[in-house]
Amino acid sequence: MAPLEEVRAYHSVKTKTISELKAMNAANHHNAGEQSLWYAVHARSRHEEVVFGGFRKKMIETFLPKVEVMSRRKDRRKRILAPLLPGYLFVHTDLNPSQYWDIIKTYGVVKIIGIEGKPVPVKDEEIASLRILDGTDRTVKNQAYITEGDRVMIMEGPLKCLTGYYVKHKGKSGKVVVSIELLQRSLAVEIEDWKVDKIS
Repeated sequence: MAPLEEVRAYHSVKTKTISELKAMNAANHHNAGEQSLWYAVHARSRHEEVVFGGFRKKMIETFLPKVEVMSRRKDRRKRILAPLLPGYLFVHTDLNPSQYWDIIKTYGVVKIIGIEGKPVPVKDEEIASLRILDGTDRTVKNQAYITEGDRVMIMEGPLKCLTGYYVKHKGKSGKVVVSIELLQRSLAVEIEDWKVDKIS
C-alpha cells in the first residue's frame, strides 16, 4: 500500500464510531467459521445433574467438573462426587440460534454466562485446568477470586500440567489457584512438595 493510501486508511479507521467498531467485531466473530467454543451455563441451585442430563439427551457436548467430598448425611459418611463449581457447567457449541435456544430452554438452566447479555466463551486453558481437577480426591476449596502471584504449572503428581497462580502462606504448604475469569471464581488446591515451574 502506498504511503498516502496508508494515511487515508488510518484516518478512515480512526473516525469510525464505537458502534461501527462493535459491528465490525461482531461480523468478524460471525465469519470466523462458527467454531465450537466452551461456554459456561448457570444452573438453578442443586440442578447441575438435571441440566447435565437434559443436555446429554439433546446431544449437546457437556462438561460438569466434579470433586470428591465427604457426604453430609448423618447416618453414614462416605466420599461422593459433587460439582466443583456449584451452579455451573459447561457446553461446547458453535452457539447457532437453534442450539442457543436448545440450551436456554433446558429445564434448570438460568442463563448462559456473558457480558451485557451476550454469551462469552471460556478460555481453553481454564477448561483444561478444570479437566485436570475433575474427579480429583485432592482438597479443592472455592475462594475469593485471585489473579495475583506467579503463573505456574505443576510438573508432577496427580495434577500434572495444571496451571494457575502460586500462593504461599507463611508456615503452610503452597497452593496453586485456578481462576475462571468469566465466572470471577477461584479454586485453590494444595500442591504438597510437587515440582512447579514458573510460566509467562
